[in-house]
Amino acid sequence: MMKRWLPAPLLSLALMALWLLLVRSIAWGHVLLAALLALLLPALLAPLRPAMPRIRNPRAIARLLAAVGWDVLLSNIYVLETILDPHGEAIVGQFVFVPLDLHDPSALAALSTICAVIPGSIWCEMAPDGSAVLLHVWDHRNPDKFVADFKSRYERPLQEIFE
Repeated sequence: MMKRWLPAPLLSLALMALWLLLVRSIAWGHVLLAALLALLLPALLAPLRPAMPRIRNPRAIARLLAAVGWDVLLSNIYVLETILDPHGEAIVGQFVFVPLDLHDPSALAALSTICAVIPGSIWCEMAPDGSAVLLHVWDHRNPDKFVADFKSRYERPLQEIFE
């Protein structure tokens, strides 16, 4: 019964806090409305929540986070350098088609998030059957090397973690 009315207690707490922060008031009416939203929204939207993923190799998470963090740092520096250098080479942005071996929905969601946080890469489209993704890359002159690096740095660790 408790799980039916409060399927995600932390989400409910976060919704309530966010509502009160947005209205910048702790008047009884706002607290009551926040509590009502915090109870109703997670319960109503519970069927839309994906199943909890099964983590198969937790140690791979640390390696993946280190790789992503390092790539975010290097990409920020590279994008900044290319923007600030008025006499540098022309930027060669291009679309790169990356075939995927991942099938787990949580792994694919994590991969799309990784693409979103790394400056210079944008997840544009995924094949309907999930077999490939189209990325736009800031400046990469060798698409084959990019695909190989992408698969080894992000896809394989996600396969270790989720599949």
